[in-house]
Amino acid sequence: MGELLDSVEDMKPLRRGDVVEGIVMRADPGAEGILLNVGHKAEGHVPSHEMKSMSQEDLAKLNVGDTVLAMVIRGESDEGSAILSIDRAAGEVGWKTLQDAMDADERVEGKIIGFNRGGAIVMTESVQGFVPMSQLATISRDRARVAAQGGEEESPEESPDIGRTIGLKVLELNRGRNRAILSERQATQELREERKSKLIEELTEGEVRQGRVTGISTFGAFVDLGGADGLIHISELSWSNVNSPGDIVSVGQEVDVMVLRVDAEQKKIALSLKRLQPEPWETIEDRYEVGGIVDGVVTKLTDFGAFARVEDAVEGLIHISELTTRIISHPREVVREGDAVRLKVLRIEPERRRLGLSLKQAEPEEF
Repeated sequence: MGELLDSVEDMKPLRRGDVVEGIVMRADPGAEGILLNVGHKAEGHVPSHEMKSMSQEDLAKLNVGDTVLAMVIRGESDEGSAILSIDRAAGEVGWKTLQDAMDADERVEGKIIGFNRGGAIVMTESVQGFVPMSQLATISRDRARVAAQGGEEESPEESPDIGRTIGLKVLELNRGRNRAILSERQATQELREERKSKLIEELTEGEVRQGRVTGISTFGAFVDLGGADGLIHISELSWSNVNSPGDIVSVGQEVDVMVLRVDAEQKKIALSLKRLQPEPWETIEDRYEVGGIVDGVVTKLTDFGAFARVEDAVEGLIHISELTTRIISHPREVVREGDAVRLKVLRIEPERRRLGLSLKQAEPEEF
């Protein structure tokens, strides 16, 4: 027995700031708190106000025999048992978790609990952190300012963003100053890049995908395919001439697109809207016939004739000899760019994308 007693190490006294593991001996979180067996003579007491980090759901599930972590606020003494805090233990573990996440360049999740003039206040890993306005991604600056200031639209308590969970990257930690700076923008961008890489691996050139227009520029439209944006160049929006991409699509519009090219190295996706429609020259003989009369607009003058558009994507040539019965040295003597004219179809060559037209045979009496 003496040898057995000698082999047992003396219990170390509980010191303020120690994080210990305890077994629940009595669970009454709503009133006096809980009692934990931490391996000492007397149980440690966790007051109810030191376990606010636990959700109502977690508290309801707390049973005798469960194991929890707690921090020592006051060690046991002749005056009573040790006073413990689940909240402070969770925070201590949370700081370590955040530090590990920052060192490993990993994302964490946080819940928005409020706003101030500078940005959003979040709770992550039981640590209160701050997301500067410039680092918000899914919340506009205007919405964040309204939530912070109250205003006529909504008060901070009524903000739909309060309570929302967002992805975050840890930018800066200072445990001594209780400072945790985080970024939703970096987490969102990183997640999008991961989704884009995965999507690029899955895409096949020539396949048709459904997407949503997310942006419009002078050179085309960007379409979200479900994790990655592809570009529909302005030349691929329509078989017709397009002055502005906004004339064809609008932000938020759902569209079907064809995948033209996938550049895995540059992470670029080229899309087409017009390739899902019949190419006008392929069906031109269904709409026009040799000898028929059509309306057109002169688009260009050359030494050998004038080009006229008979529909958005189809132009034909009026040879200089077919402009008038008179002898002329240049087409400008008869027509100008922008003139509306009636024309007779002389030749249809869909495989060569050529259409022969005549002005003098359509309206010979005027020339």
